[in-house]
Amino acid sequence: MPRPQTDIEAGRRLLLDSVEKIVQQRGATDISMTELATEAGMSPANVYRFFESKEAVMEAVAEDWFTDKVAIMEDVVERDISAPEKMHAFFAERFNKMSEHLAEDPELFASYLELGRQYFEVIKGYVDLGDHYLSLIVAQAMEEGYFDGLSIDRCVSLINQMVQPYCNPDVLLFQSQNLSEEKLRQIIQTIFIGLGKSLPESGGEQKPAIKLVS
Repeated sequence: MPRPQTDIEAGRRLLLDSVEKIVQQRGATDISMTELATEAGMSPANVYRFFESKEAVMEAVAEDWFTDKVAIMEDVVERDISAPEKMHAFFAERFNKMSEHLAEDPELFASYLELGRQYFEVIKGYVDLGDHYLSLIVAQAMEEGYFDGLSIDRCVSLINQMVQPYCNPDVLLFQSQNLSEEKLRQIIQTIFIGLGKSLPESGGEQKPAIKLVS
């Protein structure tokens, strides 16, 4: 007979909370299923009723980490606002959320980043999802007259490089004191003013390659 869904969810939640306790106690060194079972107060065999493998546990940990960021991205792309406003919100709201997590517990934040490096293949899907949502904003921007002469993929790549400190938690960990939403807004404004403009040829006059939309 299948176990009640609420019981399954409770067991998974207990194990995810146990992962956090282990990480808080000793950092993100390799976590075994046996150690996880001990921390959760259950037998190793019982752990496998909730997660079929350690990789499945790490996938759930990643989902926990990214849930609020994904919700922000989904909400932002649906807003009825201009592309520049949308792109600022897309990066600023996730930056603020990560800054909150960092301020709450810097050591735990750093440990989760180490865990993410160990299981990068698990989190890669969330990185790709971020690029997908960014491409939707870029497509809207192009409809509004921005980024003339550039492909969506090229824009996404360039924008990610320019705003990396605000969406890369590893950079945030060490550079948070130099980052602010005000600076991010200036960066986004610069992207929309300049990205897609051609540099003037030697001795020639610069000719804008984008149409600015007020």
